[in-house]
Parts: sequence; structure tokens; C-alpha cells
Amino acid sequence: MQSEEKYMLYFENDYCEGAHPAILQKLVETNFEKVSGYGTDPYCASAREKICAACGAPDADVWFISGGTQSNAIVIASMLRRWEGVLAASTGHVAAHEAGAIEFTGHKVIGLPHTNGKLDAGTVEDWCRTFYADGNMDHLVFPGMVYISHPSEYGTLYTKAELEALSAVCHKYHMPLFMDGARLGYGLAAEGTDVTLADVARLTDVFYIGGTKVGALCGEAVVFPHGAPAHFMTMVKQQGALLAKGRLLGIQFDVLFTDDLYTRISRNAIETADRLKEGLAAKGYRFYMESPTNQVFPILENSQLEALEPLAKFGFWEKYDDTHTVMRIATSWATRMEEIEQLIDLM
Repeated sequence: MQSEEKYMLYFENDYCEGAHPAILQKLVETNFEKVSGYGTDPYCASAREKICAACGAPDADVWFISGGTQSNAIVIASMLRRWEGVLAASTGHVAAHEAGAIEFTGHKVIGLPHTNGKLDAGTVEDWCRTFYADGNMDHLVFPGMVYISHPSEYGTLYTKAELEALSAVCHKYHMPLFMDGARLGYGLAAEGTDVTLADVARLTDVFYIGGTKVGALCGEAVVFPHGAPAHFMTMVKQQGALLAKGRLLGIQFDVLFTDDLYTRISRNAIETADRLKEGLAAKGYRFYMESPTNQVFPILENSQLEALEPLAKFGFWEKYDDTHTVMRIATSWATRMEEIEQLIDLM
């Protein structure tokens, strides 16, 4: 069984691999150093400083949390009041793939219509206008935040103009704008994007820089450009996500934000995905939608899926029709181009 899996091509997600070798090297080098806990060590401090500089936000608060769902649940619960919920695309991660983690904190996720995974500022404004015109609004869950993903769950990207419009609507209705950046590196590295890390810091009230899917063993860097909620660390601990050995996360982000490593390794996912799309298109494959990032959505015949199952792992996306399925093929910072060529030949 092990020998068979050794040669299987893995494209089911973008966290199949471990960590960038530079991170592992630094973890080994610093292993016997004695430092303070709970993120108060010099490596966390250095990583924070580098992230603030990269964001162009010298006064930002940066916190390191072990994973994406933990980050989403803690940030949302820390910023919403008891009677508030969070607006999100109906396909958003908090609405679809977090097992009700947000609702578990006592806050409702209010799903809104989307366009290829993205929320439109006009949709948000229409919803808020309707809500505040409702004479029974005191019997309803109030809108307290807008959540977006960049890239979206469909691999699509917001433009700077779209983020500016969303930011303006959020400010109008006194709602913080929260960007889930689990794949932010791939969004920033995508061809043709006009959104920079500094733009994200300028236009959102909180966002996180994904490490789990972009070169780290685990961890996300949550950034509050204008300051974190009071006693944020206490709330992180209340929800079981405060690591005693905070150095584990600080070291990883310190390495990722040294010599632009985060951006450099992100480009690999884009280049390999672009080559895959080119190769599949040349063989006549159709795509469910165009994604400029590291997620590719081919429409495959069900009979072909059965033949490919022992040879390659993909992620199921959704049923297309009775004889076809939309699958997700994800590349990563560590995907090798020879793996892409093997997959193209296989299909």
C-alpha cells in the first residue's frame, strides 16, 4: 500500500507538503534556545516587525494563531457584540466548511449571493439598507461584520476597486471588513492582480496572512492594521488557541518574511497552475470557471474519475450533471513542474 501511494500524484489540496526547508532549518538551529512563551519571544517580535513593514502599517497589531478556522472563529467572536452576525458569501469558508465554528461562538453567519465566490459591495449595501428599513429589526440578528476570502474559495480575486467599494460600504454601516487570507500569498502573486499587501492593510480592518497553505508547517498571522480588540490574547486563550510555545509560529513567519520568501515561493503555485491549465486546455478539457490563482476546476467525466482514482488525488467540488463532476486541482508553493507534466500526460 505504501509503495503504491509513493507514486500517486497529490493535488487534492495546497497543504499536502510539510514546510519550506528554510523553516525546518531555523527550527532546528533554534531548538535548544530558551525563550519566553505565549508569543513574547524575540522571534515573534521580529516576525511582527517584518510583517508590519511589508504591510506598510507600522502600528498594526500582529497575532499568530495555529490555523484558519481558529483564526476566523476568534477574530469574529472578538469583534462582534452579542446581537451581531457576520455577512459572508454563501460559499465563504465560514459559511460552508467550518462545521458551524462561528455559530458555536454564538454568532450567526448570514449568507449572501455571490459572483464566482466574491461578495459585491452593491449586494452588501442592498442587504443592509433592507435590514435597517425593517420595522422588526430588533427581533433580528444585526449585521456586525463583512467577511471575504482573497483568493475566494473559487480561486477568484478581488480588484482594488472592488475592495475599495466594499470598504466604503462597511464604513458606512459601521462594520469591520475581515479578509480571510488563507491563500493570500497566491492572490498577491497572481498574474494581473492590482492588489498589494499594503492595499489589503489599508482597506480592511483585520486580515490574516496564511502560512499553513503557503510554506509553513502551520499557522496564520492575524493583522489588525488599526489595533486589535482589547484583551485579544485572553480571548485567543479562552478559545484554546494560544500556544505556550509561540516561537513555533513566530520562527516560521520570521523566515517567510525574510528576503521576500513568502512572495517568491507563492509564485511557484501560480506558475504550475498556469502550466496545468494550458496543458489541459490543449487536450480539450473544459473548466467550470477561470481561476487566476492556484486552484483549477476541470469538468471530468465520472468514468474518467474512476480510472484516475488509483493514480491521482483531486478534491471533489460539485456535481456538474449526471455524467460529469467538477473537481478541484490545487497546486502549492512546493508543487514540482514535473508533477504537472506527469498529470497532463496521465489525463
